Amino acid sequence: MAVTVLELHHHGIRVNPDETEKCLGFYRDVLGLTPDRGRPNIPGIPGYWMDCGNDTQIHIMGCEGQSRYAKGPDKDPTHFHVALAVANVQETKQELERMGVPFWTIQSVVGPQLEQIFMDDPHGNLVELHQIDTCRCRKSARPDVVTPPASMA
Repeated sequence: MAVTVLELHHHGIRVNPDETEKCLGFYRDVLGLTPDRGRPNIPGIPGYWMDCGNDTQIHIMGCEGQSRYAKGPDKDPTHFHVALAVANVQETKQELERMGVPFWTIQSVVGPQLEQIFMDDPHGNLVELHQIDTCRCRKSARPDVVTPPASMA
């Protein structure tokens, strides 16, 4: 039985730490995306979380070399990756173990409730899985975002 992915959350891109402002300018001024003002401070990883349509984001991460959050040279959560939501991260880990899929985890610096699973697809692309509703990717689920009332037509 396969892991059940519920939705796409974000695509993570990596830039030189000195280039995060230039990257912000491109995604904001050229593509019209808005930065998530609630992005937490991630020590050693400057950047921005850009809100896209359909409650998704692009995470701009400034990092050179191996980050302090890496579990090894090929196990760095700041590498280019796609992040997907699952219903239950513990059940997902059990299913990956049952299928013999190698993975590694980190307890996120973004919040203690967010455990992130990372694995490579068969072509070496990094994939992140995390439990739905434990991150800020979904703008509609953020407590600090006020949704305007529907118009009275």
